[in-house]
Amino acid sequence: MATKKKTLKRPTRATAKAPTATANSAAPAGGPQPDPNALSIGDLKNLSSILDVASTRGAFKAAEMAGVGFLYNKLQAFLAKVAPPEPKPEDAKAGQPTTVAPATAGGGK
Repeated sequence: MATKKKTLKRPTRATAKAPTATANSAAPAGGPQPDPNALSIGDLKNLSSILDVASTRGAFKAAEMAGVGFLYNKLQAFLAKVAPPEPKPEDAKAGQPTTVAPATAGGGK
């Protein structure tokens, strides 16, 4: 009977390991699963855009605008603290070589 118990335990362990291996292959190596309900910085930026578009299209009544504006300003201040600054188009051009326009015939004299 001891042999049967050992035989039963071995497949149980192998069976228990198989789903774990499958779950690990779908997840990042050794990393915990992210909470699907957690808000990311990108989510908050999208929320900011949604508030902007909704207010532009007149989705809020005049009495609601103070509350919406307060929340929008608070969200913008939070994003300014937390989010890394986005590169400005001028900064992107600074790293590129400048091109000089070809001279036209007749010049500017």
